[in-house]
Amino acid sequence: MYRGPQSSRFGRVIELRRATLDDVDWLAGLYDDPEVEPFLGAHRARSADAIREEVERSLAEPARFGRLVVLVDGERAGALGYQEVNELHRIVYAEAVAIHPLFRGRRIADSAARLLQRYVLGELGYHRLELAIYGFNERAIAHAERAGYVREGVKRRAYLRHGEWQDAVLFSLLQDELEGP
Repeated sequence: MYRGPQSSRFGRVIELRRATLDDVDWLAGLYDDPEVEPFLGAHRARSADAIREEVERSLAEPARFGRLVVLVDGERAGALGYQEVNELHRIVYAEAVAIHPLFRGRRIADSAARLLQRYVLGELGYHRLELAIYGFNERAIAHAERAGYVREGVKRRAYLRHGEWQDAVLFSLLQDELEGP
């Protein structure tokens, strides 16, 4: 896996590593945090058992599925993931992006997204990396644009979340659009 450090504008080293079983309880706490949970997909694994299954799958199928931990100077600061959605057309979906509230506002997610892009599109050789963000999540939409994703459109009132129909803003990045190191 691509593990090259990337310095943020605050001089910290940001890295990604594959989640292990030792991360399960920490991930469950992150996804359950009241400042994180409202922005996650409604079907996001949150229980320790469900997260453990995802981590085991990530360890068993690293080229097709990943649960990664975002590290800042070696300390766990967040998580993100990817999942192959179309083998023939080499399409993967970015998902489960969450930065712990103590680490927000430092563009850590932007650096982590670029590392994920280089890993998935560069090392794993996928053609297309996609993601969808709830329309109400303005901070995540701004993050996707800063990280180099291209806005493709909106799925209107596509998902029932928080008792209301929510739009999904669609983004992608193609392999030939990947920025160099």
